[in-house]
Amino acid sequence: MAEVTYYGAEWCSDCRRSKSLLTKLQVPFEEKNVELSADLANEAETIAGRKNIPVILFADGTHLVEPSDADLQSALQARGLI
Repeated sequence: MAEVTYYGAEWCSDCRRSKSLLTKLQVPFEEKNVELSADLANEAETIAGRKNIPVILFADGTHLVEPSDADLQSALQARGLI
């Protein structure tokens, strides 16, 4: 498993924002586009406990749902990823 797994969709503005931040900070991540697969959408919902995206899953099993840039950056810093 990657250190960071990103579940999102291109139509989702929060997803684009989180993906952009990961890219800007040069954090490697595995992308799972929930638009392309009902299985991936179900996977994200199971992790988050709700249908909201993006879901950012960390290797330690913790996750964020619809994080602000500040919350995502803080979580990345706490894990030594930036």
